[in-house]
Amino acid sequence: MTRIVVLGGGFGGMEAIRVLERRLGDRPDVQILLVSDKNYLLFTPLLPQVASSLVEPRHIVQPIRDIRGRRRFRFRRDRVERIDLDARRVHLAEGVVDYDRLVIALGGVTPTFGIPGVETCALNYKELEDAILLRDHLIDLAEHADHEPDAAVRRRMLTVCVVGGGYTGVELIAELQDFFTSYIVTRYRGIEPGDYRLLLLEAGQEILRGVHPTLAERARRRLWHEGIEIRTGARVTRVEPGLVDVGTEHIAVGLTVWAAGVKGHPTLAGLAAERDRLGRVVVDARLQLPGHPEVYGVGDAVTIEGRPEASIPIIPAALAHARLAAENIVAELAGRPLRPIEFAPRGMLVSLGEKHAVVEVMGLRFSGYPAWLFWNALHLYKLVGFRKQVQVALDWGLVRWFPRDSAIMRQPPRCPVCMHVPAPRQRDAA
Repeated sequence: MTRIVVLGGGFGGMEAIRVLERRLGDRPDVQILLVSDKNYLLFTPLLPQVASSLVEPRHIVQPIRDIRGRRRFRFRRDRVERIDLDARRVHLAEGVVDYDRLVIALGGVTPTFGIPGVETCALNYKELEDAILLRDHLIDLAEHADHEPDAAVRRRMLTVCVVGGGYTGVELIAELQDFFTSYIVTRYRGIEPGDYRLLLLEAGQEILRGVHPTLAERARRRLWHEGIEIRTGARVTRVEPGLVDVGTEHIAVGLTVWAAGVKGHPTLAGLAAERDRLGRVVVDARLQLPGHPEVYGVGDAVTIEGRPEASIPIIPAALAHARLAAENIVAELAGRPLRPIEFAPRGMLVSLGEKHAVVEVMGLRFSGYPAWLFWNALHLYKLVGFRKQVQVALDWGLVRWFPRDSAIMRQPPRCPVCMHVPAPRQRDAA
């Protein structure tokens, strides 16, 4: 009996399971097991719309057992603690699992780069819980700012700083602009359009690295036109309650959101394998772990030796990795030669808020309202399950006639240093 274990229930892990099930699901001599600490697949492209209260959180998650349906693979909700490569064994929080072939698709986390205060004074932005918490913090700030008589204090309270000018940071801050414009300013009578400030900080010299320069510049101009401040070459050196330091400059803020890059999953820190400077496990072109050909790595958890264009931490790359890893396992079991990765990004899509986006598909580049329609249609199509597609489409449609939900689901704690500034929760170690 050959046991294939896939670690991680994100896009990479689920795509690997899909291909393995399709190719090997009818073989009685093969067992396929998926292990994830969450029992759902999160559709991360719509995460900014959860933070802006445009989309209901449960509408962008699909239970893994519903995705599985009548397929044969087994699912185990458990947390991976360590991997013993020599014994071919995965140690979980509630037991151990042996494997003959292993696919590591644990994803990545947002690095802090050792900057003081990020862990305790900035909100992470990676998981569904992070988006919900950010939404609650934003509404809480508005509730307090609504009756603040001092305009300067009100301006500081409603200053939101997003650190990281990649896809996540840009799409998030554009969505927050829509949230403030279409909801906060119109529903809170004590808040004027000039009372809020949105600031995007990027340590590099450009935002949206990896996007065609023409589209990146269009995106920058669009954000600037909407009143969003963009500062490149702005390396954050410290985060404090109510303050972000860029070198010797102190920027007063009401909330800091950390969306700066991707590093390897901390569970893999003890793995006896080579890692890059961001802690991602190094695999060869066939996605195998050097010295352990029975182990494959996909997605944000790995970097491919000599293939930087195929190691970009984006969803299309994770899907391509997963398909190749699964096909190579099938080929290996059949005694056929394995194929190397040939992935290169074929398109980029970046939402810039309501009715605007920049898109590059198959060499065609366009922006504006048509790009926004294309972005919405594609992501709606990519949602897993017809029910979720209907729910999200209804969310998008209903917001035209009904206000966004502003109920605070979980009361943010007050900061002991500045009573008007909420203290974000400390980021989990994993």
